[in-house]
Amino acid sequence: MDWKRDWKLVVTTVVVLIVFYFVPMDGSRITGATTEALALVQWYVRDHMFMGLLPALFIAGAISAFISKGAIMRYLGAHASKFVSYAVASVSGCVLAVCSCTILPLFAGIYSRGAGLGPATTFLYAGPAINVIAIFLTARVLGAQLGVARAVGAIVFSVVIGLVMHLVFLKEETARAQKHLAEPPPETERPLRQGLAMFVTSVAVLAFANWHGHGGGVSGAIAHIKWPLTAAASLLMGVHLVRWFNVRVWAVVGVAAVVTILVFALPGNHLVPFLVGMAGLVVLAATGNSEMNDWLEGAWDLARDILPLLFVGILIVGAVLGRPDHEGLIPSAWVAGLVGDNSIASNLVAAVASGLMYFCTMTEIPIVQGLMGAGMAKGPALAFLLAGPAVSLPNILILRSIVGTKKTVVYLVLVLTMASLTGAIYGLLAR
Repeated sequence: MDWKRDWKLVVTTVVVLIVFYFVPMDGSRITGATTEALALVQWYVRDHMFMGLLPALFIAGAISAFISKGAIMRYLGAHASKFVSYAVASVSGCVLAVCSCTILPLFAGIYSRGAGLGPATTFLYAGPAINVIAIFLTARVLGAQLGVARAVGAIVFSVVIGLVMHLVFLKEETARAQKHLAEPPPETERPLRQGLAMFVTSVAVLAFANWHGHGGGVSGAIAHIKWPLTAAASLLMGVHLVRWFNVRVWAVVGVAAVVTILVFALPGNHLVPFLVGMAGLVVLAATGNSEMNDWLEGAWDLARDILPLLFVGILIVGAVLGRPDHEGLIPSAWVAGLVGDNSIASNLVAAVASGLMYFCTMTEIPIVQGLMGAGMAKGPALAFLLAGPAVSLPNILILRSIVGTKKTVVYLVLVLTMASLTGAIYGLLAR
């Protein structure tokens, strides 16, 4: 037997046999798991696909088409100032407030353009984990102590995980950076301010369209006017397209007019105007100059690579663990029963369970609230909050296709280990 050739087959076979040995096979459980798998995919498509993932794909395409490789390497490359690169990565990530899968196209965009693995990984973790609104909501619902612990843990995690990834793969990253530097510069390079302007306006559209405000204050005020802000950011993007990318004024005005008519014709229905605006952007890119074509091609390349793995991962998660407050093959009571103390084992179970689940940002808060009501200790609660938003089974599958198995495993081990240890320490201190 050739172990080097067949080890994956052996491991897969063992896992399948274990699953079929232990999984409850009563009819209602299997039917429920199938329903949960399909329902989780439907939930993702309705709540995240059109206003979350699709805009993220376009932003990633814009990174590859409009922001030069030299600019990426200057601020996020392996040889950039560590203070600047990690500060830029963490801040850029935390302003997005997206889920663990929506951040992946953006990560792929900056990584493929020459960003160092360390800063890129910091960006990857910061996007879903350092969500300012979710942290405030954690403090409000679960207590100020847990909210502060989550904020400090997530901020420290993002930088530490990035630095460790950089050190572990230092030799490989150095060679990769040299390869990027050796590539000849393009004949014409768009000014950085123009590329950044397109990036910022695209991110503004994504952020405002997905803004979830809770209560009063600034967050609630922004939530009240999120769609006018989204429209303003979209209009500014149209101005950039006309000024810098040779898109005809009448084409941009035509798309804007159709979207405006739909807004007034379908009051309260924001999805249809948003999708029509996205479709108009696709048409503008497809009929524009070569740069615009590159934008569309970059977005499509990522979509082709990411979407199949995403849906496979969501189906598996739905079947095995179900949606929040719903049962999959594994009863939620099993998980709740394993996280009732602050031991390393309980924290590791909480981190692994949350890392396999898939839920949108801020959904983790009511999940933890329910688990704490069922007996979850404070340490595992923090471990769940630190690991869950940043990783998921779909996230792992897609990340592996971008950076390879070894880097994905190291990233996952870092997130789960740090979340478990932090939860255990917090559990001891919070008694």
